[in-house]
Amino acid sequence: MVCWKCGERVELPPSARVGQRDACPRCNSDLHSCRNCNFYDPGKNNQCSEPQAEWVRDKEAANYCDYYRPNSSLAARGGRAASPAENAKKKFDSLFKT
Repeated sequence: MVCWKCGERVELPPSARVGQRDACPRCNSDLHSCRNCNFYDPGKNNQCSEPQAEWVRDKEAANYCDYYRPNSSLAARGGRAASPAENAKKKFDSLFKT
């Protein structure tokens, strides 16, 4: 999974579950939070694409949601993975910054 806050890749064993108290080893943000969930979608009602999930006030804090599923490849800061074209443009633009 990828930490929503710092982008650090957090390796999880295949059968492991993210606990409510687990934190990112790099930035210490909560891993079991809406922002780190595959269902997190800022464009949806309650910012969640799981229709049965209860509303959570703080999307960045740890919670007890039963539907939590760790994101696998999201660039969690924006809620979606960057396309190869976007990545290439960022790299190109960084060459000419002064």
